[in-house]
Amino acid sequence: MLVDINFFENLHILVIVIIRISLDQKLAMAKCCSDEGVVAGAKAAIVSSFATVVPTLASVRMPPWARTNLNPTSQVLITSTVAGATYIIVVDKTVLTSARKNSFKDVN
Repeated sequence: MLVDINFFENLHILVIVIIRISLDQKLAMAKCCSDEGVVAGAKAAIVSSFATVVPTLASVRMPPWARTNLNPTSQVLITSTVAGATYIIVVDKTVLTSARKNSFKDVN
């Protein structure tokens, strides 16, 4: 029984198309997960910024040490450090959660 060489060429092309579709699906899922992470991180950063600004401004007004040592630059640095750390942590957790959730979809 002889198999035509075109059969193997067509099979090879079919495998490449299937792999390409699979990669496109994975890339689309990764983009969706990262977009969710960015949105969640931005929301958390905004909330943490406001949660940090209020005590920082209040502490600058009350104790004499803070009034003399915390200039506006240090106040902004405190707030932006907290916001940046919150953003990174929330994005990381959200992307990992989405990836874990989506990795178990193919198991069933």
